[in-house]
Amino acid sequence: MVNIKNFTPRLYQETIMATCVKSNCLVILPTGLGKTKTAILASAQRLNSYPNSKILFLTVTKPLAEQIYSEIKDCLDLEENKITLFTGAVAPEKRQELWKNSVVTVSTPQCIENDFINGRADLENVSLLVADEAHNAVKDYSYTWVAKQYHKKSRFPRIIGLTASPGSDIERIQEVCKNLYIEEIEIRTDKDPDVKPYIYDIKVEWVEVHLPQIFLDARKYLQDFLNEKLEKLKKWGILKRADLRFVNKTDLLNLQAQLRGRVSTGEKDFVVWNAISVLAEIMKVSHALELLETQGVISLFNYMEKLNREAHSTKVKAVKNVVNDLNFRSALVKVSKLYEEKIEHPKLIELQKIVEKEMKEANKKIIVFNQYRDNASDIKEKLNKLHGVKAQLFVGQLKKNDTGLSQKEQKKVLDDFKGGIFNVLVATSIAEQGLDIPEVDTVIFYEPIPSAIRQIQRRGRTGRHGEGKAIVLLTKGTMDEGFRWAAHHKEKRMYRNLENLKRKLAFVVSAKQEKIANYNNESKVKVFADYREKGSAAIKELIEMEVELKLDTLPNADYILSSRVGVELKTVEDFVQSIIDGRLLEQIRNLKNNFEKPLLIIEGIEDIYSVRNVHANAIRGMLAAITVGYGVPILYTKNFRDTATLIKIIAKREQEETSKDFLLHPQKKALSLNEQQEYIISSLPGIGAALSKPLLKQFKSVKNVINAERKELENVEGIGKKTAKKIKDVVERQYQTLE
Repeated sequence: MVNIKNFTPRLYQETIMATCVKSNCLVILPTGLGKTKTAILASAQRLNSYPNSKILFLTVTKPLAEQIYSEIKDCLDLEENKITLFTGAVAPEKRQELWKNSVVTVSTPQCIENDFINGRADLENVSLLVADEAHNAVKDYSYTWVAKQYHKKSRFPRIIGLTASPGSDIERIQEVCKNLYIEEIEIRTDKDPDVKPYIYDIKVEWVEVHLPQIFLDARKYLQDFLNEKLEKLKKWGILKRADLRFVNKTDLLNLQAQLRGRVSTGEKDFVVWNAISVLAEIMKVSHALELLETQGVISLFNYMEKLNREAHSTKVKAVKNVVNDLNFRSALVKVSKLYEEKIEHPKLIELQKIVEKEMKEANKKIIVFNQYRDNASDIKEKLNKLHGVKAQLFVGQLKKNDTGLSQKEQKKVLDDFKGGIFNVLVATSIAEQGLDIPEVDTVIFYEPIPSAIRQIQRRGRTGRHGEGKAIVLLTKGTMDEGFRWAAHHKEKRMYRNLENLKRKLAFVVSAKQEKIANYNNESKVKVFADYREKGSAAIKELIEMEVELKLDTLPNADYILSSRVGVELKTVEDFVQSIIDGRLLEQIRNLKNNFEKPLLIIEGIEDIYSVRNVHANAIRGMLAAITVGYGVPILYTKNFRDTATLIKIIAKREQEETSKDFLLHPQKKALSLNEQQEYIISSLPGIGAALSKPLLKQFKSVKNVINAERKELENVEGIGKKTAKKIKDVVERQYQTLE
């Protein structure tokens, strides 16, 4: 019997859990009301209903995974070694071993996805899948694919999605429900009677600032630049909107995608090409305008100077055009003056006043949210000059001007903040989702954000264990005002949509799909794929098609389909790029030299002559060299589904003619003696084509290599102790038949 410990369930948690017992459920609870503990309740129920089953908790980041892992250990009455944490930091072989013995596994979805693809974990005995921050289960995010595999393969599937904010658009909410096979929605707001006793008030205060004249002067030049470019697009008939004041970033991104789509189909219109370049200029200067209006001088100056430097070395026409424009150059002069004279953005001045005032009360903890790392770093430096303030940066892993934090460093920053070593956390979006940082008194938005999800997530970092305060800085007369009202209306629309969705769920969720067990004893088609392809959509589609997929290091092909067929797969763009960088012929040569029946598959519907600036005759010449010179057939597919279907059909035909029990080292019919010797030695662990020749050169024959002592092998350049040991293990250990 699995019990809960160290917490007493609240009534609404038990009510929600009762729904989760019967159906796949999307649980929508305000931040701080115990979504994870509700899922822990459901976990105990599933483990008791299905003894010897497993629970899989998925969450979006490693810090969140570690937090949930600790909470489960604290609240679920299981032996500690039965609860495991999977992240990319744990070696794949170790994860495979842990999975076998684990009862509850907490993982990032990408990590567990890789383990499923590689056959290191199976879903058959998983009785509950929990998707934390479930609003991420859209498009190609890993939640979608993992949930689909789980629904198909588990003997007793149950899915629970957890979120505080599933989105404002009905289409997005429907997509989340569809991708997680949701059958019921349990939603609570702070107005519901069963949660109201646990809700603490969050006082929201809007602080307005005004741009000084020198900022307004610089802004005018950037706006004049944008107006000129937008007028040009309107004159060309590219931009249809009559009033250019209402053209926003979303409009521009959609227009950019439309134009690129026209080019990809082979359209050669000169105006379209120019319009794409002009749109790129607009996007770059729009970003500068956003930094000027809503962020700070340092991040703005760094960005504009970066463009200025790039213009001297890049071949990108849009960058050169921006920097050569008189309006941009005039704006840069103004911004340089702001930077040199250390004039701060009014938001930064106001922020320092607010933090100083808040810190007059002892033991206060504050989170300052900011969109951009450069600016967040500057904020941290400024705040640390204030009396009583100990500020620290909390950002993601991606390195940028040395502001990135490793996952280990992120955990330490959070622990130090909880422990009072720091009292102000300056964070980017990484701190928005789910992190349980107790006793945060005040959350400060450096800018409004036009997202209901992110607004709710930010605000929810306070008011978790007592009354909280949220302060939002807003620059009057700028895009900040538009963002404020966009988020406000989206949040209201989100709750309206959720109530409607709850009433009409039967029309939203696809009809419950009956699981079809595969009782066919027919052996599966077998395909070897290079491990570098593991994240590709074609790989996932092959698994969907029940292909027996094995990932390994394939030096001479992307896929091996039989003892004689090797496949090199290229997208249209990658094919042209590999002509430019000179690697294509070498890849085709290796394919030809190692497989009796080599194949090249080119995937995509784009016009191969238009994706890059390469002369058509160069592409035609390469196609001729591959098909006529090397005798390698080229097959074309539309997309990843088409590719996967073709690969499966070819593999099936081949394995019916030859054998399904082929090994990784296919060989041509006519190998020379040297090639045969190299082939045999290359199959040893850690050797491959590169090290087979030095070994044979040192020991003169295959027999001598096999008989060589471990120390002798270590003396060959490129072979260390580990590789030498692996070789001797393969050669000397007794073969054991698996019963």
